[in-house]
Amino acid sequence: MKILIATGRLAQQTVRAAVQEKEDADVLVLDCDVAAFITPGLLGQSLPDCERYDLLLVPGLVSSDFTDLEDECKTLIRLGPRHAYDLTSVFSCVNELELSKTSPACEFLSEKMREDALLHIEEHERNSVAAFEICATKIGRDSTMKVMAEIAGATGMPEERLAEKIREFEEKGADIIDIGATMDAGVDDVARSVAIAKSTTRLPVSIDTLNPDLIVAGIESGADLVLSLNSENIDSVSDAVLAHGTAVVIIPDQGDHDSLHRYIAYAQSLGIERIIADPVLDPVGHGIVESIRRYGDFRKRDGATPLFFGVGNVTELIDADSVGVNALLTGIASELGADVLFTPEHSDKARGSIRELVTASQMMVLASERQSSPKDLGIDLLILKEKRYLPDAEVPEESVSASEKAKWAPDPAGCLRIEISRAHKTIIVTHRLATIIGTDVCRILTTVIDMGLISQMEHAGYLGRELTKAKLALDLKWNYVQDEPISR
Repeated sequence: MKILIATGRLAQQTVRAAVQEKEDADVLVLDCDVAAFITPGLLGQSLPDCERYDLLLVPGLVSSDFTDLEDECKTLIRLGPRHAYDLTSVFSCVNELELSKTSPACEFLSEKMREDALLHIEEHERNSVAAFEICATKIGRDSTMKVMAEIAGATGMPEERLAEKIREFEEKGADIIDIGATMDAGVDDVARSVAIAKSTTRLPVSIDTLNPDLIVAGIESGADLVLSLNSENIDSVSDAVLAHGTAVVIIPDQGDHDSLHRYIAYAQSLGIERIIADPVLDPVGHGIVESIRRYGDFRKRDGATPLFFGVGNVTELIDADSVGVNALLTGIASELGADVLFTPEHSDKARGSIRELVTASQMMVLASERQSSPKDLGIDLLILKEKRYLPDAEVPEESVSASEKAKWAPDPAGCLRIEISRAHKTIIVTHRLATIIGTDVCRILTTVIDMGLISQMEHAGYLGRELTKAKLALDLKWNYVQDEPISR
């Protein structure tokens, strides 16, 4: 495919550098400095013989409609990337699909890759063969790793709060809802909580306790899965498990890791069929390496029983961003052949773990099928870092250093209080005359100006700065306090 790339004077060196080794691409520098200001008229005046080209790329930042010019010159005109630096990545797939007239190529390709990746994962799951199913959710074999989300202290929550939490976890992508029993929970508390869960979601519901009476109460109330069985409770609950066909997670006795195999064999001898094994993942500083080794040893001895991997045991007990920890542990879980990833979102620092594990699980499916590292998949967990940086701007030899103004005069139009609501995902700006809410900084600022709630340039600059901080905090789920440095 022969390509012509239109650009302005300022970006021409970057564009030429991107295409220098590509024989089937030419550069057209138009009579304007900024490439984003290219119009159909300006481009039409400078076009060479278009029959030589199969595709004409205009900068991704242009806002004009080139449809008429495309019809006139009979050559496809599509948006290139926002930044000339990304042209190289666009060239790698430009022969395989048609770019967009309205979305910059970098965004279009990113969206296309993500869409294709998710469709591929759906197809993989649809065609997968599982060890068994729980409420139509496939567990084990070559099905995707499922995320079990624990609602810590669920048995002590009011009905509406518990239902709200279940819906929240379901929206985040959880595959199984785990009802965590409090230390003082009774049979009635478990029965009530499981009933609420079953009436709120169609996802499988598990009950999380070692107390045999509470396990039986959960089963009889409709729990689809129980955590956790060992020598302390298996005989007491086996009749209920068999009567209801409940799936179970089996753990070893404390200090006797080999007992896991014995209890699995014992459960099978009782007639329990749907079994998940939990060798127990220990936190960092408490034997995590040895526990991972146990998982590997288990999988070598038993290649069929689905494996439970308690990621939350690690993320809740390390002061590090959960996204990287969850991604790495999911990769380890994938190599170990794990099938269920368990996490609560109990502490503030671990919020987001459910969605992070869902994404990480999807990444491992794609990486495994491609027999590659989990990169360049179309989906990722890059949040605070980018795959590559754009080139830095050159610092002019002659410049004026910014200085601090000694004193700011209050705006006669009044003061503005800026806050965020993470629950409602919005920024709140309060003035004595009105309260404005929104998520788009430009729209909020424009509304403030249009309503006459601000009258000084320095106040407008201050508001733009604070709104940008608030937006960043909202997107990253950080704390925001007006006039203070942004913090997590």
